[in-house]
Amino acid sequence: MKKVFLSIAAVWFFGVVANAQTKSSTNVDLTGRAADHLMFQFGTDTWLNTPDSVKLGGGTSRHFNVYFMYDKPFKTNKHYSLAYGGGIGTSNIFFDNHTNVDLKSTAATLPFRKIDAAANHFNKVKVATIYLQAPIEIRYYSNPENPGKSWKYAAGVKAGFLYKSYTKSKNWVNSAGNSIYGKSYVVKEANKRFFNATDISLTGRAGYGIFSLDVGYQVTGVLRDGYGPVMNRFSVGFTISGL
Repeated sequence: MKKVFLSIAAVWFFGVVANAQTKSSTNVDLTGRAADHLMFQFGTDTWLNTPDSVKLGGGTSRHFNVYFMYDKPFKTNKHYSLAYGGGIGTSNIFFDNHTNVDLKSTAATLPFRKIDAAANHFNKVKVATIYLQAPIEIRYYSNPENPGKSWKYAAGVKAGFLYKSYTKSKNWVNSAGNSIYGKSYVVKEANKRFFNATDISLTGRAGYGIFSLDVGYQVTGVLRDGYGPVMNRFSVGFTISGL
């Protein structure tokens, strides 16, 4: 992961150099630029360092985040700004359909059980987590007066608190893969006991106009210390934002 964020830092540095402005930053007029905005993020997720007992798959794991952000340009250099705000971050991790994630378990650690392929089982299984998050970013704009026509780079951190975690299992099938109760049959189990109550993630973005590519790495583990294997969430996706 260090290599990933060193690469982000390199993109930041060379982007700043390549887009340096000849006009003095003190003459930049930002009176027409909005100070607040919404930021939407969507893309793919995975858990890193998973042991053999944790079989991901069975669907495209994904995230969707939405934040209300306030953008405050630096007085000394208006190409840079500090952005902060709040919102919701969601993650949906899909598992191999022969894996049972038993949130209702009373065991000390979260069981990831392999199901016999000859037994009845759910065709789709996922773990969903919802965090209330407060992101903060340091941003750079090649054209701070017109963010819609500007190269943008950002690096920051998100701090969050777990709001909800649950499993969603869909379509109970037999060993031949035939649906027993219909494809719309769903079972949900909610339990926050096993999951880390705090989410600290490093973030990076690079793009042009309202679109950018983003990456995120969860520093705190997916599960609470001692409640299962040490795994970290890694995200890659797209951001849509006015700033």
